[in-house]
Amino acid sequence: MAEEYDVIVIGTGVSGGAAASRCRDGGMSVAVIDSGGYGGTCPQRGCIPKKVLVGGADMIDWPMRMIDKGSPVSGDFKLQWSELIKFKRTFTDPVAEKTENWLKSLGIATYHGRARFLDSHTLEFNDTKIRGKYIVIATGAKPAELGIKGGEHLVTSDGFMELDILPDDITFIGGGFISFEFAHVAARTGAEVRILNRSSRVLKGFDPEMVDLVVKATEDAGIDVITEKEPVSIEWLGDSYQVTTKDGDSFITGMVVHGAGRVPQTADLDVEKAGIETQKGRIVVNEYMQSVSSKHIYSVGDVTGDFKQLTPTAAYQAAVAATNIIEGNVEPIDYTGISGVVFTVPPLASVGIDSTQVQEGRHRVIFNDKKDWISSRRTNYGYSASKIIIDEKTGLIAGAHLLGPEAEEVINIFSMAMRLKIPAEKLKTFPYSYPTASTDIRSML
Repeated sequence: MAEEYDVIVIGTGVSGGAAASRCRDGGMSVAVIDSGGYGGTCPQRGCIPKKVLVGGADMIDWPMRMIDKGSPVSGDFKLQWSELIKFKRTFTDPVAEKTENWLKSLGIATYHGRARFLDSHTLEFNDTKIRGKYIVIATGAKPAELGIKGGEHLVTSDGFMELDILPDDITFIGGGFISFEFAHVAARTGAEVRILNRSSRVLKGFDPEMVDLVVKATEDAGIDVITEKEPVSIEWLGDSYQVTTKDGDSFITGMVVHGAGRVPQTADLDVEKAGIETQKGRIVVNEYMQSVSSKHIYSVGDVTGDFKQLTPTAAYQAAVAATNIIEGNVEPIDYTGISGVVFTVPPLASVGIDSTQVQEGRHRVIFNDKKDWISSRRTNYGYSASKIIIDEKTGLIAGAHLLGPEAEEVINIFSMAMRLKIPAEKLKTFPYSYPTASTDIRSML
């Protein structure tokens, strides 16, 4: 006989864990199931270990930028990859056990296995069946299939972060944030690095003018950014790989890394047996994070393919879904003010609309080249800029795009202003601590 719960959550990442704990706090009986280590992508294979690696790149880049300005470095200075990976594992290795113990401490039942639907309320895994009044799907995303001959030679982002040794030459496929962030890290080890992107534009979803500056900073770091190059095959030559593109060009490299995007992970859930509507694999949800076709099923995180596939989005979706399960559909999702960051060196941070969405007569765009501002000069950043978009009808921030030191922190102030509807003029006159990167906001506006 199947165990029954008020709520079953499939997946224990940021969104799954948050949804489960909130439902349990609401007095519901809760079970979670995961086919991998508890904790999901972000703390084990995503944003947390990535930020540790990016910290290593920053550690190398700063003294190199400050040569002849007080830096102890006078020549070549490289990141020690193997030592950095050992340090990274001190963050990732304890995650699975800690996450499962935390969930158990809340009184949540924990299961291991790959769940699939038998019907809209029943899941099966490892010859075990459980039933839920509500079910939350939080299975995340996986690397997209690229249809490249020899695609089995691709190293995923998960695999990249587990390598003990990096080769001297690395090719990244795809011009998204995964490729750019890892390319910046790899370049600081001394490797020859290139990014191949099939279209003319990289880092889609970010302001094009700001992306142009990131590309220049990337190329200055010794990374080749090659656009309009669509890889069609990867061949192992015995001691290296050959990547061939659609136009007949080829590149010899020591490793080929998949950085061309991720897709919702629903293929093995048998969602059709639960009557769950999907589009290109993603769970289709309404404004309450509820399945549009199965009203007792909710979905959160990357598996929805909704808005930006980011940790803040996933955590927020989980909170909204849990509230609506506990109280009925009382809280619609509102993505206002959720920012995204590309952790290159320097980082690019963005929130709201970009220049491609500006309406003449309604929006005012304020661009500043900040490379000569104190906040940038003190660490000798060659690339630093801001672009703020103001809605002139309301006086509110409509978009903010920052490149340079501490951009990933300062963007939160703009995000908060957008979400809380704080006028741009209020931000401009706020007495920030000085001198800090936040002080620059007054001049940005």
